[in-house]
Amino acid sequence: MTIDLLAAPVGEPWRQPAAYWPSLTAATADRSAPVAVLGLEALRYNALDMIARAGGMPIRVASKSLRVREALDALLALPGYRGILAFTLAEALWLADTHDDVVVGYPTADRAALAALVASEAASARVTLMVDGPAQLDLVDAVASPATRPEVRVAIDADASWRSRALGHIGVRRSPLHDADDVARFARHIAARPGFRLTGLMMYEAQIAGQPDAEGPSDPVIRWMQRSSGDELRERRQAIVAAVTRIAPLEFVNGGGTGSLEYTSSDAAVTELTAGSGLFAGHLFSRYRAFDPAPAASFALDVVRRPTDDIATLLGGGWVASGPPVASRQPAPVWPEGLRTLGREGTGEVQTPVQGPAARTLRVGDRVWFRHAKSGELSERVERFAIVAAGAVVGEAATYRGEGKAFL
Repeated sequence: MTIDLLAAPVGEPWRQPAAYWPSLTAATADRSAPVAVLGLEALRYNALDMIARAGGMPIRVASKSLRVREALDALLALPGYRGILAFTLAEALWLADTHDDVVVGYPTADRAALAALVASEAASARVTLMVDGPAQLDLVDAVASPATRPEVRVAIDADASWRSRALGHIGVRRSPLHDADDVARFARHIAARPGFRLTGLMMYEAQIAGQPDAEGPSDPVIRWMQRSSGDELRERRQAIVAAVTRIAPLEFVNGGGTGSLEYTSSDAAVTELTAGSGLFAGHLFSRYRAFDPAPAASFALDVVRRPTDDIATLLGGGWVASGPPVASRQPAPVWPEGLRTLGREGTGEVQTPVQGPAARTLRVGDRVWFRHAKSGELSERVERFAIVAAGAVVGEAATYRGEGKAFL
């Protein structure tokens, strides 16, 4: 199916959950569970809301958060979205058959994929590798020497975490390159090596973009951390960009994520943003103060047994998101209202018991709707999404898994 978001119905049906979720049950009644749904009104809402939040800065789509090519194509057809941030080189090569601007968000050691990259002039012109040290360049040269291959485009991943005197390391453990001297030294190394062209810089502020700030008593501390980290990062990123551009002209300076579009777009050193999770909108992204995404992606499981009067057991459901193994990374039941998973079982590979007042009324064969937690975990477990608009299934979209691909 070709998804046209500008032609999608305008409306916010999810605002009326008592009508919305039963309408999905009715629309997908002829489909066997587990059934995954992509709501066009909600996807349109999220896509346009993120454009507004970006304040005119282009958004590079994080493919790992979607893993549905039709959705990627639909988003990139909208003014405001430009380019793809892939999660593996093999995926980037696959997407580069039809897209001309694919940046690999993480360093690679995939020798077979590197061989395929340097064997193709077209792929080498369309795909940019992410690097943060000479060993990654050495690996490319070990696959093919500079004299035998096209020039390889590379971008530097610089560390955006906060080194707080009071709290220690705040953020994710990514690049070893933290300050302007570190990054400039590596940029000079790249510029001096034949066969490589430095084209971009990325700095992902996970402690701002990926940290919900509307979760509970710790919110004031989180907001203080994000303000303090943001102030430090703005100054450091500007120094890094200034140092690197004295060595090589940059095509892009990438930053941000779904949770930090407003902050990152206000940084004059940044030329583009990356976002993805807020498009399908797992439930973790309902825990931010600055935005309220629509539940574009959801899935339903069937009740298969009743172990007690107040527990209904569903088949499947253990589709847990990446990150620390905490309850918030599990799918969340959203309809019928008031259901909860059991503390000692959670969502399981083959069964998920749910409890609550509504569980007493569920019968074998009834459906329970869930929202996934974070990003691409739902697409890894289903072969296709039913595309729903105005309460009816209007088509299907294959996931990567449905197209026979599993990149990571």
